[in-house]
Amino acid sequence: MGEPTDSGPAPAAGRGRAALIEDGVEFDGRDAALLRAVDAAGSVAGAASELGRSRARALTRIETLEDAYGTLVERRRGGEGGGGSRLAASTRDLLDRYDRLQAVLAATASVPETVLDGTVAAVDGELAVVDTPVGELSGLHGGTVDDEDADDGTDGRDADDGADGGAVAVGDAVQVRIGADAVTVNDAANAVDPDATSARNRLAGRVSRIDSGETVSTVRIVVEPVDRGGTDDAAVEVAALITAESINRLGLAPGDPVSLRWKATATRLVAQVE
Repeated sequence: MGEPTDSGPAPAAGRGRAALIEDGVEFDGRDAALLRAVDAAGSVAGAASELGRSRARALTRIETLEDAYGTLVERRRGGEGGGGSRLAASTRDLLDRYDRLQAVLAATASVPETVLDGTVAAVDGELAVVDTPVGELSGLHGGTVDDEDADDGTDGRDADDGADGGAVAVGDAVQVRIGADAVTVNDAANAVDPDATSARNRLAGRVSRIDSGETVSTVRIVVEPVDRGGTDDAAVEVAALITAESINRLGLAPGDPVSLRWKATATRLVAQVE
């Protein structure tokens, strides 16, 4: 759930990975690796070379992160000792926080899944749009990552991490599977600007209950069905994993209105078996 700007990044998680979110910008393992490489190499160029990335793309990513998280890399111009870059003091705290979240999620034995039945309404490359009781949702039906994550490099999925069952076609019956670790929860009154995130799937609902854990809690959110021409669909309960620390800080409680968002690349489409 989104936090006030003075309370630090909001914890979230993409499917199979840990991530922090601030002002709609995700900080995940690829970003942590980039900053640690800058620390080791003493320059952005050296870090990019070590990671097999372009210097321009590494600089752009750092600038994007700094817009949300503040100064992360201090640049030194050439001189007697030469130029270079080093991590800002606050960057160590950010990396430590990321490591703690990663450890917490790694220790989570199982991740709840929300499963919705739907019908494929459109197919665009490896992505498909599915008509579900709560509206149209996008997900992966093939085996490669689409441009949504190729643009920002934040998802870190392997090429074979797509949905089960191969390609789908318009009219196919499928299951939409959403891992609770992929869902980000925000205050409904302070929802993230859709233009500030690549997450294509967005819903609104109310907290129904919170299954508290020592470090990570499962928040259940009830989403009302959309009007689909007289269909009698029941409300859907979506699960999201949120750290207990964030729930306590935000005062999240049953009945609170919230907004949900998650990436299409974190959504699996599975063909329904007759």
